[in-house]
Formats: sequence, structure tokens, C-alpha cells
Amino acid sequence: MTEQAAAIRVGLVGTGNAGRLALAQLIDDPRFELVGVCVHNPDKIGRDAGALAGTSAVTGVSAGGDLDTLIAAKPDCIVYTAMGDTRPIEAFDDVLRILAAGIDVVGTAPVTLQYPWGAMPDKAIDKIVAVATEHDASVFISGVDPGFASDLIPLAFAGTCQRIEQIRCMEIADYATYDGAEVMFDVMGFAKPLDETPMLFLPGVLALAWGTTIHELAAASGIVIDEIIERHESEPAPEEFEIAAGTVPKGTRAAVRFEIIGMVDGRPAIVVEHVTRLRGDLRPDWAQPAQDGGCYRVEITGEPSYRVDICPTSRKGDHNHAAIVAGVGRVVNAIPAIVAGPAGLRTTLDLPLIAGPALTPG
Repeated sequence: MTEQAAAIRVGLVGTGNAGRLALAQLIDDPRFELVGVCVHNPDKIGRDAGALAGTSAVTGVSAGGDLDTLIAAKPDCIVYTAMGDTRPIEAFDDVLRILAAGIDVVGTAPVTLQYPWGAMPDKAIDKIVAVATEHDASVFISGVDPGFASDLIPLAFAGTCQRIEQIRCMEIADYATYDGAEVMFDVMGFAKPLDETPMLFLPGVLALAWGTTIHELAAASGIVIDEIIERHESEPAPEEFEIAAGTVPKGTRAAVRFEIIGMVDGRPAIVVEHVTRLRGDLRPDWAQPAQDGGCYRVEITGEPSYRVDICPTSRKGDHNHAAIVAGVGRVVNAIPAIVAGPAGLRTTLDLPLIAGPALTPG
């Protein structure tokens, strides 16, 4: 009989849509010992981690509002799931503080750290690598898309091809049940006038967010991206209707389609495409999902060619819930490899295969 490894001491920052689901796994998974939780909402301070995770578990770990207090608990690793889309600099600085304390980081933000080379200024990359190396700590940022659906999955299938002409990674989803007003309204511009440019469509933002995927797949494929082209279009609501995040007035943004295109020698080599609707009947001419609600799709044109549909489902929620579970599952399951591995900025390209938790038939 083999001796059971000691549980890895973990902490968590942020208990929003992603964080609460990551927290549930950290509580239930015997590989981990939860030692602290940091929240930004003052109403959550003092609450038990089990309640914040939406479970009946009583952990005895109460949420605090100060990152330094969590760092002082000396976890082996901190799971960082605080909002990064609207506060990228703050999220970057938080990760630096954790690494400077010699604590490993896995997380869903800031998304540019998924693969920052070519997507972030060299000065910022050099800084985080230097801090991590000096303090013998490492960081791994991932999710779904950007994340495993746009790096791990396409790379696995690309490894079977004799020739590759193009890789296209797609998210096709109905976001009506996504209860995140900040992302929905402030970042993506839903329920806003079509002549009002949301944060997501400001010049350079799409390339910054998904350029990580473009450059990561390019590096794995042995090519260099000449330029990244951004394209987007929006569809108005035909009448007023309700979604989980609020009201969508008639004539405001109710569906979007955008592409981030990595060009090589004048040809689109790596493409990320998103089709996001708030109602399934909007723009039927745009790509349709392989299952009701949404899917992720990888299309490889080459020899052989592939179309791979990833259709997350959950016993506890719909496709949006399942996708978030998958995204945080990717980073939480990476904790043992990150803690055991070398210091520095880690990506899917240098991580071992992550097998996930122990199989529990039921």
C-alpha cells in the first residue's frame, strides 16, 4: 500500500461565478487543505467558505478581505479567480504579490498570462518571470476559452496531423443564463446601443485577450504570426426581453460575432471565433452549437482535417454553468503539477498531462 501524500495547502481569492465553483472543489477534493479565502465584497467577510461555495459543508475557514492575511496563512498555492477583465493591472499586481511571497498561483486571471509572449509588453513579462524565479514560485493561468478548449484540445488533435493549413477555435453560446452583469454589460456591451463601443471591441482588446491563444498555438506549430486582425459585428434585439443579468431593451446589442485572426504570409493561419447570442433565434446564419445552449468547437484544416465539438454539461446547471466548472477544474487540477514543478511562468506547452481527481464511480 502506498503512503498517501500530504494535502496541499491552498487559498482562494475571489468567490464570484468562477471562484465559488473552484472553492467547492477545493473543499471536497482530498488532495487539498483549504487554509484561507479572500473576498472583495464586504458582505462576504466572515462567512464560512462552505456557505460561499454554495455547499452545506462547514469548513471553519472564514473569508477575509485582505490579501496579505491570506498570504500570511502560508498556503502552498493560491487559486486566483478575482475579476481580471475590468481590472487587469490590479490582477497582475495581486499575482506579483503572491509570487513575491514564494507562493505558487493558479487562476483564471489575468488572462494575458495564459501565454503572454507576443501579447504583453516584454517589460511586464520579464517582471513576473523574475519575481517568480527569485522566490521559487510559479504561475499558471487558464480557463476554457482562452483556455483548454483553445490550446489543450487543438494541440492534442494537431499532433495527429501530417499537414496543417489552419486551426480555428470557436465558442458558440447563448449567454442569456450567464449571471454576470459586469462582463455582460460593461465588457461585452450587451443591452447597450449598437453605436456605443464596448470595452471588448475597443481597438486592440480582442487581440490582447485572445492573442495569448494565437501566439501559443503559433509557437507550438513552429510559425510566427505576422499580424493579428480583429473583426466584429453585432445584432440588435428585435424587442425587449429579460436575461439573467437584467433587461435587454429593443434595438440594443443582443448578439455578437467576433474573430481574432493570426495572419502568416497573408493567410489566416490561426483563428479564434466567438458567436454569442442572448436568444437562440438571433442570427441563424451564424454558426450554430452542437448542443442546445452552446459548445466549443475546434476545426483543423489539413491532413487529416477535424471538426471537434466540446459540449460541457452539468447535473447542477446549464451549459454556461458547466463551462465555468470546466474552466476552474482545469486550473484547480493543475495545482499538484504546479507545486511540484519548476519556478516561473508555466503554460500548457510545458505542463505534463493533467489527469484530474481520483475516479469515483457512482
